[in-house]
Amino acid sequence: MLAETYPDARCELDFDNPFQLLVVTVLSAQTTDRRVNAVRPTLFAAYPTPAAMAAADRAHLEQIVGPLGFFRAKTESLLKLSAALVERYDGQVPPRLVDLVTLPGVGRKTANVVLGDAFGVPGITVDTHFGRLARRFGWTEETDPVKVEHAIGALFPKRDWVMLNHHLIWHGRRRCHAKKPACGACPIARLCPSYGEGPTDPVAAAALVKTQGPA
Repeated sequence: MLAETYPDARCELDFDNPFQLLVVTVLSAQTTDRRVNAVRPTLFAAYPTPAAMAAADRAHLEQIVGPLGFFRAKTESLLKLSAALVERYDGQVPPRLVDLVTLPGVGRKTANVVLGDAFGVPGITVDTHFGRLARRFGWTEETDPVKVEHAIGALFPKRDWVMLNHHLIWHGRRRCHAKKPACGACPIARLCPSYGEGPTDPVAAAALVKTQGPA
């Protein structure tokens, strides 16, 4: 039902290759995909490869990522990440979880995004939306992202994992919001054990969908 509701669901971060996806995913922490997409063209025009980014002028890189917040920490992560790719993997993004999580600033969530959307390798990305919906749907009571990942992975075949990520994240951004889920405008309301946490009136719910929109 979520697949029918969101037939265009996909990663909302723009990217042209695995390196770009890795970088923009790291940058997306504590900000919106929209903001990351806005700085992406400038960032990769200046530093298109791991080698170029590893040799970047710190002040210039900070200036580019400044609008995203936490720019010093994010700049540090990009410099170290790019250097590690050059030194350990000949400037290529490794297509294995075990390798990706050793890179500076890369955890399981980021690694699974890259694996699924850049390499087509099944993985479950437990961001705040995915974890919230998994608990609201009654699929798990776990709050630790790794435990949520394993619990949900046991419920669905691997071939469905990547799109499951996108469908839940899109639903979490567009209807099943954290504070006020738009229950009255939800396509799976009759199946959801958490129905009623948000407005059930269709008009009020539709207003929430319109005003909040994707995060």
